Amino acid sequence: MMKRIIAIAILFLLCAHLSRAQVFIVDPLKGSDEASGSVAAPFKSLKKAAAVAAEYDGGDTVRIRLLPGLYTLEDKIVITRKQSTRHPGSAYLIEASVLPDDPLWTPAKMPVIQSVSPNNSTVQFPHASGFIAATDGVIIKGLKFLGNANPETRYYYPVAREDTIYKGLDIAQCYFIGERNSAPIQGAVWAHGAGINVSHCIFYGCKNALLLFKAISNFSVTHSIIVGAYEAAVWFGPFTAPFVFRDNIVSDCNFFWLRPEGTDPAYVFSNSVIANNKHYAGVYRNTGGLAAVDNNNFKENHIRKTATVILNEVGTEGLQKGYLNLSAQSDGSDIDAGIFRNRAAERK
Repeated sequence: MMKRIIAIAILFLLCAHLSRAQVFIVDPLKGSDEASGSVAAPFKSLKKAAAVAAEYDGGDTVRIRLLPGLYTLEDKIVITRKQSTRHPGSAYLIEASVLPDDPLWTPAKMPVIQSVSPNNSTVQFPHASGFIAATDGVIIKGLKFLGNANPETRYYYPVAREDTIYKGLDIAQCYFIGERNSAPIQGAVWAHGAGINVSHCIFYGCKNALLLFKAISNFSVTHSIIVGAYEAAVWFGPFTAPFVFRDNIVSDCNFFWLRPEGTDPAYVFSNSVIANNKHYAGVYRNTGGLAAVDNNNFKENHIRKTATVILNEVGTEGLQKGYLNLSAQSDGSDIDAGIFRNRAAERK
């Protein structure tokens, strides 16, 4: 099996070479941080790969490819690179070596990001972050984020962007799975700035899924599932169009959507199931606290507010390929929401 994974990594490397990319490979099982980060000599830790990428002085796209395994974060990973040499349009990717739509993909091949970090940031208030996007064009694909198991950490954010100056943060085909009693996730994605796009992600048991506050523009969340957010699915600040929310499932949350007190934006929500939530919409007050609001200026196109949402949760048979995706018997199963871009891959 490892030979097949290495073969895939070689294929990715060849493709990356053709598309002008600097590629670093990480293998938490057989890698070494004394190695070069190549296919033949992968790094062991994500920390090492990020440190080398930060010093990369070429202008091409940076790709950090993660082989299957557990990645334990004892501190934050700052996603950054030298801006002076970056070619316009080049990106910075952290992605699984095998993505969910690949025929060889199984849940066991998904890299798992588990934090045990104490507080590692004081921006706004003391908290811990997993990844901090600190460059333009960041893309995160095919990873499974768990919560923070450090009992001294109260607030944990697996993916954060602290500054409004950066553009482009795409998160696709990722799981964010929190367990409030042992490894909680305060907010799966806490980010400011332009170009935040979330697609085909699953947020399960996070206190909040998306926290998006300052200078938000060019935003989208599509084909995603948010279940069990025990504070809110989305906190949203002032924004500049475009704004896209479509083809999503939101269920069993305390609030679906929170906006700043004193605002009444004309959001457009399309082709989604938004059901079984304690409150549909609310505001976060300037003085603190939340309040439900019944009068909203929302525009809703094909929104189902009455539905039975059934997930493929883990049972005695263990992890199945489509776990935490919608069951075929679930309302909303006709919507292409979930970890797979290609629904045929879910059935294989």
